[in-house]
Amino acid sequence: MSNKIYVFSDPHFGHINMSLKRGFESIEEHDECIVSNWNSVVTKRDTVYLLGDITMEKSNYEILDRLNGHIKVVLGNHDKGKHVRELLRHVNTVSSSEKIKGCLLTHIPIHPCEIERFKLNIHGHTHEESILDDRYYNVSAEVINYTPKLLNEIIEL
Repeated sequence: MSNKIYVFSDPHFGHINMSLKRGFESIEEHDECIVSNWNSVVTKRDTVYLLGDITMEKSNYEILDRLNGHIKVVLGNHDKGKHVRELLRHVNTVSSSEKIKGCLLTHIPIHPCEIERFKLNIHGHTHEESILDDRYYNVSAEVINYTPKLLNEIIEL
């Protein structure tokens, strides 16, 4: 069985306002839902591109140690450059974007004039506000039911 590649964005671990906005009773319920859903599909051999906004402050990175797979982070607007060293204790790589299978993986959607260079822009950041353009695919946590999405399934769509 081959290793699978998943994408996921905007967990916002440990963020009370996001937890409540998303309909959870507490930070713990929110974070445990994401950990449980993640580990229900991702094995330790799989790779997950985590497209930013992991936490609102670096103190929550320990939760990443509970997630299955090789985690490759694309930094989001709430992920601070000064925290990369600490983040790398819990994930495999950190970058500003990734190109894979003709797709560009980013946190914030790229400008429409740039999209022509790629098959697809897989992104987060917009939360439930998806762009109505087939060249963009939103993997913000609440849009994909708090569960990492297979890259190949997205490309086939």
